[in-house]
Parts: sequence; structure tokens; C-alpha cells
Amino acid sequence: MAAAYFQNCHNAPASFELFIRNLPSHRGYLVAAGLEQALDYLEDLAFSDTQIEFLRRHPGFSKVGDEFFEYLRRLRFQGEVWAVEEGTPVFSLEPLLRVTAPVIEAQIVETYLLTTITFQTMIASKAARIVQSAAGRPVVEFGSRRAHGPLAGVLAARAAYLAGCSGTSNVEAHYRFGVPSSGTMAHSFVMSYHEELQSFRDFMGVFGNSSVLLLDTYDSLGALEKIISAGLRPAGVRLDSGNLAEISQQVRRRLDRSGLHATKIVASGDLDEYSIAKLLASGASIDLFGVGTALATSLDAPALSGVYKLVMFDHQPRVKLSEQEEKPTYPDCKQVFRFTEEGVHCHDIIGAADEVYPQAEPLLSCVMRNGRRVTPAPSLQELREKAALRIRRLPAAVRDLEHPATYPVEYSEKLKELFARIRRQATLQGNSDQVWF
Repeated sequence: MAAAYFQNCHNAPASFELFIRNLPSHRGYLVAAGLEQALDYLEDLAFSDTQIEFLRRHPGFSKVGDEFFEYLRRLRFQGEVWAVEEGTPVFSLEPLLRVTAPVIEAQIVETYLLTTITFQTMIASKAARIVQSAAGRPVVEFGSRRAHGPLAGVLAARAAYLAGCSGTSNVEAHYRFGVPSSGTMAHSFVMSYHEELQSFRDFMGVFGNSSVLLLDTYDSLGALEKIISAGLRPAGVRLDSGNLAEISQQVRRRLDRSGLHATKIVASGDLDEYSIAKLLASGASIDLFGVGTALATSLDAPALSGVYKLVMFDHQPRVKLSEQEEKPTYPDCKQVFRFTEEGVHCHDIIGAADEVYPQAEPLLSCVMRNGRRVTPAPSLQELREKAALRIRRLPAAVRDLEHPATYPVEYSEKLKELFARIRRQATLQGNSDQVWF
């Protein structure tokens, strides 16, 4: 497409908006994430000589002139970006990000922006639900080994922390982003010893009283008796299998009888928001949850219906009209206006970018001009604190884990009228299945 735009001198300014078509099942809201990595990419966008030579030799580019490859050699993103701040709750059809640039620049970044924004948004949204289910108990992201690649594991840890998790087992995420990291032992550590107790002694010999010891390699209660009899005082013990509700209650009683009131019980093992809520409802004595696969892959909703749609070209609103589309894209550059009553968000209006609603908070702000950030990147800790506040301000019914209520979102009258006028024009001209402006 970039080559075709270039060869035809068709490179006018264009605006694209990135949004999610539909919320996944059981989701009342999403949590926007991934913007900082998207902006990093845009600031660093460039083609190396090696990449350009590869494209030049690609059969698909055999008829493309040399001028296009010289254009790629000089290409840098020079556009403008408006976006919702990370950690903000968002809903279907609301733009998370808008890119305005010469159409080649705006088009060529589509795939990277979609995968970066939708992946982290997907994980952050899952994390927010899991944190809610834990009812104030810390949740640590444990999922790197099940993530869809090493980088996905790192970014999943970042998104999970943004949405409320207390930390991660991924040390690379700590190194890159400052996400607190911590660890425990695996079954293999215990199994490598002839004596289970010796594995506990040696582990604590290195990590002292901050150690978390794994109980269920052989017999959870038997391992606990060894720890108590040896006078060990670990910071925590971990349960990874079995009837976690029943075993955790037994472990808590035995720890308390031995004066180990400060020793925490950590639970892991195929947990998600539903199993955590069920455990706590049954009276489980669990102080901290480690959640892996369900979180790092958003197992029940592993992809979002993210799209990147052209809404303006050469200063003219654009829209695709199709009888097959359940929800056609509305034209023009947009803003999302959030209304709040008595401290609780009550409804949103998706309006034109030049509209003003004095009583509402506009969610998109300009974060990049001429290919460079407008302000320094906020800290992940700052974004995390804001996210917690914003999520709490959603109606409780919208945050329900099983049957969330639908948060009210509608288009402004101005956009409705523009869309209706374009559709009438298309109908009069006898063509309702193409782009109109």
C-alpha cells in the first residue's frame, strides 16, 4: 500500500483511529494500555539499508521504482497522535488512539500500533478483574512461561502491574519498567534433594526469612511439619495444587499454633478471577495469589477485536458504508467525553474532535506532534495509581465479573447528523458499499 500510495503521488494527510469493536464476553470495560511502547516505536521508526535491500529484492516489489526505496531510506514518522492515557477504562467503539500524518506514514504503522495497544489492553483488562476478585489481597503475575513469547511475557507483566497487580515473577519486566519482581522455588528445586527439609534449609540459607517455601511437592501438611519442627520461619509458604480452600485453612491453623502468625500463605495453580472469588467465598486462608496462564494470555479472551480505521483524508471526513457491517465506522476525527455524577462515571459521548462538553472530561489528549512526544512519559507507578482510581469510579454493576451491566456510550448528535447525511448521499448515488465523504 505504501508503494502504491507513493507511485501514484497519493500521500495527502490522513487520520486513522484505533478502537475495539466489541467487548469480550463477561467484560464490562477494558483498561487502555500499551501507549508508551507505541510512542517509542513511532519516535524510532526507520528502515535500515538491509531492510530496504530486502524489500527491493522481494518479488512483490518488482515493478516499484527506485524512488520509493529512497523515500523509505529517509522515512521518519512526522505525524500527530492523540490518545487515551494508559490505565483509563474504555469501552467498545471509543477511539484509544488517533494518528494524523501523510497517509503513507499513518498507514504503515497500523499493524504495530494494533498489536501493541490491543495486547497490553487485553492483559490489563484481565488483570483488573483478577485484582478485583482478590478483594485487597496482592496478586503477582506468574505467567511468563505460558506467554506467547518472551517479549509478550515482559509486556504482560507491565500491563498487569499497570492494572493493579502488585508485582511479577519476570525480572526483565523489573529491569525494563520497574515492575516489582519476586520469586519462590519450583518443585524441581525440592525434587533435586534427597531430603525435602534440606532443600528448605538450603534455600533459606541463601534468601533468609524472606523465603517463600513450596509445600506441595510431596505432601503439603507433612512439609509444613518439617518446616515448623526445624524452627524455620519463612516469609511465606506456597500451595500450588489440591483443594486450596481446605488445605490453606489447615496450614493457617498449624502456622498460628506454632506462633508463625507473620508467615503468609501464597496460592497458585491455574487460578483466575472466578476461582479466586470462589476460594475467598469458601473461606480460604490465602494472603497472596500468583496468577499465570489465565493472566499472561487472557485465556478466556485471548484477542481483542481491534481495528484501525481511516476517518479523514485530505481534510475530508471518510466512512466505509456496508450492508454487512453491524456497526459501521463513523466519520471524522473524534473525542470521547466522560460524564461523572457524585464521583461515579455515568456515561460517555463519542463526539467530533472540535465539540465541547464543559461538564465532561475529554479522554484523548495530544501526546505527539511532528513525530515527537509532547511531554515526558509518565511513570508506570503514576499511571498505576491513576488506573486504580479510575476503575473504582466505574459503576459497580459495570465491574461485575459474571454479568456486567452495559456502560452507556453514544455518538453525539453532530456525528449522527454527519453520518446520516453521508448515507443519504450514498443512497441517492446508488452505491452504499464504499467510502464516502
